[in-house]
This record gives sequence, C-alpha cells and structure tokens, in this order.
Amino acid sequence: MATDYDAPRKTDDELNEDSIEELKARRVDKSSGNVDVDEAEHAEGFELPGADLSGEELSVRVLPRQADEFTCSKCFLVHHRSQLAKEVGGMPVCTECAA
Repeated sequence: MATDYDAPRKTDDELNEDSIEELKARRVDKSSGNVDVDEAEHAEGFELPGADLSGEELSVRVLPRQADEFTCSKCFLVHHRSQLAKEVGGMPVCTECAA
C-alpha cells in the first residue's frame, strides 16, 4: 500500500478518539483474509536445518570452463569475458569485484 508522506498525520489524541465501531470493523477486515490451512500439509514442503539428506541425489551437469570464460581471482566465480574488468598481477578480476 502506498503511503502519502505529505498528508497530515494524526496526533495521539486523534488516534484515541477512533470510535469502537471503527476499530471493530478494522479488526474484522484484517481477520477476513485468513484462510484455513492444513498445517501438516503446509509443513511438508519445508526442510528443517540439520535434516538427514544422505538419501537424496543431485543431478547437475557440470560443464568445463569455456574458451570465452574466465575465473575471477577474487570471488572464484566463472564469468564471461565481457565481465572482465582488469587483471591484477596477471590474474583476472570481474567487474563486480573491481567495483
């Protein structure tokens, strides 16, 4: 929701003057967005820290560094040659680490 910072703000006295009906209506509006969710079903998608993942296998194809790529000597990530900023002592540095 956008906030108009130029609009006059209510003082503490004005905040206390809100009618009980208006406050009840606000409370009902906030709770109307709640949806009944099965907690057990919702929790199945979460991984707990320290969970045993020894039975899981990863299938990732790793490609060797290509001719138009380099490994940054600062962050050790492989970047395309277009990201080469400079060389320090003969070692390539990417634009992110050079900044």
